[in-house]
Amino acid sequence: MTGFELNNKTAVITGGSGTLGTSMAKGLYDAGARVCIIGRDLEKASRAAQMISSDSERVLGLSADVTHPDEVERAAEAVLMRWGQVDILVNAAGGNRPEATTNPKQSFFDLSPDVMRTVFDLNLTGTIIPSQVFGRTMAQQKTGVIVNISSMAASRPLTRVVSYAAAKAAIDNFTRWLAVYMAKEYSPSIRVNAMAPGFFLAEQNRAMLVDTATGELTPRGRTIIDHTPMNRFGEPRDLIGTLVWLTSDASSFVTGIVVPVDGGFSAFSGV
Repeated sequence: MTGFELNNKTAVITGGSGTLGTSMAKGLYDAGARVCIIGRDLEKASRAAQMISSDSERVLGLSADVTHPDEVERAAEAVLMRWGQVDILVNAAGGNRPEATTNPKQSFFDLSPDVMRTVFDLNLTGTIIPSQVFGRTMAQQKTGVIVNISSMAASRPLTRVVSYAAAKAAIDNFTRWLAVYMAKEYSPSIRVNAMAPGFFLAEQNRAMLVDTATGELTPRGRTIIDHTPMNRFGEPRDLIGTLVWLTSDASSFVTGIVVPVDGGFSAFSGV
């Protein structure tokens, strides 16, 4: 099992202060990596780092807006100054906005292009910019791993989340493109893959899936469970095994793929 170890590796995770991001960061740390959590809010990023470990030699929290290249560049400089290398980048920053989502009171035709653009920027541009900044270091090192966080909405477009689904579909395409580019232009030891989570309860979507007053599933939550063969929502720890596999030498011949972690959602036709 030594191929799954991340000892002496430096991992950077954007969006690492969120529910899923913190869990993934902890998984990388437990596998032996030094971990830098990047979030827009420095206090939250630092708090997430403290939740993982009080060992400041192996955990760091930094602030940066992933849609602003200069902020990501400053974060990269801090990581390189601290640890001298970047071996792993996990692009976990992303999310949706209610204003970019259709509902009975807001049709597709009413959606603001500016609001939809913010969702595209956060998910797609917020994946591309860190890949440029940290990927440049990997190109110089001739080695490294990038893991993007996609979604089931990319391959199985979900009702309502038009902007989010389109942005995640673009991430799938970008993942495959970048995998080929890095391997052909710089080094076959630079790998790029993605994970596509199914439905996980997190801060952003909990109220949509579970009635906060009763704890019962909402109608949308029930529909999702009915279409998930494993009959439950994902838990943050469910992402860790796939992430460690993709970032470790255990997957050294794997690049350009999108791995579903969805409880069977993508395999079920509803019949």
